[in-house]
Amino acid sequence: MKIGLAQINTHVGAISTNTQVVLDTARRARDDLGCDVVVFPELALSGYPPEDLLFHRGMRLRVEAALDSLLNNLEGIAVYVGYPEYSDTAIYNAAAFLYNGEILARHRKIVLPNYAVFDEKRYFQPGEGATVIEFGGLRLGLTICEDVWEPEPVLAAKAAGAELLLVCNGSPYHLGKQQSRERLLAERCRSTNLPIVYVNMVGGQDELVFDGGSVVLDAKGELRYRAPAFAEGLFAIELDAAEVPQQELAPLLPLTESIYAALTTGTRDYVNKNGFQSVVLGLSGGADSALTLCVAVDALGADRVHAVMMPSRYTSAMSLEDAELQTQSLGVRYDVLSIEPIFETTQSVLAEVFTGLPADATEENIQARCRGILLMALSNKLGRLLLTTGNKSEMAVGYATLYGDMAGGFAPLKDCTKTLVYQLAHYRNGLATVIPQRVLTREPTAELRPDQKDVDSLPPYEVLDPILEAFIEKDYSVDQIAELGFDRAIVGRVLEMVKRAEYKRRQAPPGVRVSGRAFGRDWRYPITSGY
Repeated sequence: MKIGLAQINTHVGAISTNTQVVLDTARRARDDLGCDVVVFPELALSGYPPEDLLFHRGMRLRVEAALDSLLNNLEGIAVYVGYPEYSDTAIYNAAAFLYNGEILARHRKIVLPNYAVFDEKRYFQPGEGATVIEFGGLRLGLTICEDVWEPEPVLAAKAAGAELLLVCNGSPYHLGKQQSRERLLAERCRSTNLPIVYVNMVGGQDELVFDGGSVVLDAKGELRYRAPAFAEGLFAIELDAAEVPQQELAPLLPLTESIYAALTTGTRDYVNKNGFQSVVLGLSGGADSALTLCVAVDALGADRVHAVMMPSRYTSAMSLEDAELQTQSLGVRYDVLSIEPIFETTQSVLAEVFTGLPADATEENIQARCRGILLMALSNKLGRLLLTTGNKSEMAVGYATLYGDMAGGFAPLKDCTKTLVYQLAHYRNGLATVIPQRVLTREPTAELRPDQKDVDSLPPYEVLDPILEAFIEKDYSVDQIAELGFDRAIVGRVLEMVKRAEYKRRQAPPGVRVSGRAFGRDWRYPITSGY
C-alpha cells in the first residue's frame, strides 16, 4: 500500500477553498504519486480550530456540501479527512474514510483535549469505541489527534483488529513539541505492536502555529519517515503489508531555528489570511524592533514591509544610525518622522492642568502614544497592518504603553522573552548580518528620558526571565521560585507587576505562541483579584 501524507495549510472558515485543496491534493496523490490512500489533517474541511464558527447555522450546510463535493468528484483513491460532524444537537470532531463516492467509515474523536490552548469540550461531544476498516488488504484503525495521547483508544483499535493506525492531527507548535510527539507515538506503537501514520497540518491560525512534521513509525516504535517542519507538501510512504521500510527522515530543526520558523510562519499567515498586502512597524534602534523587522521581511518579503523611525529629543544618534543601517541591509521602505512637534504640542495643551506636578512616567507614555498616532495613521491611510514589537518579558510586567507601543494588529514577539529575542537575533545574524552589532550589545533602553535604562525599572533580564518562566509556565509560588535561588523580595515584586498588568494584556494584539504557555488562549487570569 502507498499512503499519501497531505501536510496542508488550511484556512479556518474557508470551507470551499479547503475542499478544493483536498480535491486537488488527493488527485495529485493518485495521479502523480500513485497513492492508494491519502490522509489529511484534523478538521481539514473547516480549518482548525474553528471555535464558535461551529455554532453558526450555515456552517453545517457548508460542511455537508463539502463532503458531497468530495464524494461526487473524487475516484480511484481513498481519502481520510477531518471535518465537524453535525448530528441532531450534537457536534463531533470527526473524520471520514471516503472511497469512490462512498463513506466507508466515520470516526468521532474520543479524547477531547481541554487544557492549554484546547477547548474542545466547549464544542464537541466525545465519540465512542474504536473505528477499524479493511482496505487494500489491511485493517486500518482510524484515530484523531488526542486519541493517541491517551493509551485506551489505540488499545481499543488493536483489540478491534487494527493492523495499522492512521492519525489525522491539528497539533500546534511549541518548544520541543516534535520530540515529545515522537516519544509518545513510539510508546503507542510499542504498546500495541502497530505502526502509526501520523499527519499534522502546517500554517498559522491567529496565535497558533502548526509545524507539520508528519511521521511514520513501525510497530516497534522506530521512526521510519519524517516530513519537513513548517513546510506544506504531499509526501508518500510505501508499506509492505503492515511493515514499514526505512524512508527519508527530514532533520529535526535546532531549537532557535524552529522558533524563528514559527514566528515567520505565524506572521505570514496572519497577514495573508486576513487580506493585508503589507505591514508597517516602528523601528527604534533596539533589539525587539530589529528582530521584528527581520521576521516581517523573511515572512513577507522586503517589498511588503515599511519601517518608520520616530525620534524624540531622547533618541540617540546610535539608534538613528543603526535603524537606518538595518533598513538598508534588508532593503525595506524607511521613513523618519519626528514626534517632537506632537510631543511639544501635547505638553503645551496639558501644561496648565499639570502645573506644579513633576515629570514622571506620564511624559514617557505621551511619547509612546505620539508614536502610536503616527503608526496607526500610516496603517489606516496606506492599508498596512501595524506590527507591534514588544516582547513577553515586557508584556508580563506591564513595561509597555497602552495605545502607544502596544497599538497594532499583530505582535510577532509576544511570546518571546527578552532573553530569547537576543538568541533569535544572533541566529538571524548567523544567516546574514542584518542587525548592527551595537543593537545586540548596548544596554536595553526605551529612550524616553535622559540616560534611561530598562534596569532602572526592572530586574536584569537574566534574573527577570527565569522568574517569569517559573510563574507563567510552571505556576510556581513566590516561595517555590525563591527556592530556585532568587531573592524573595524581587520575586514578590515581579509577580505583583505581572498581576497589575493583566488589564493591559487583555487589550494587547494577538501574537505567535512558541512557549508552553503564552499570554492568550491558555492564560486566563482575572483582572480584578485579591490573590
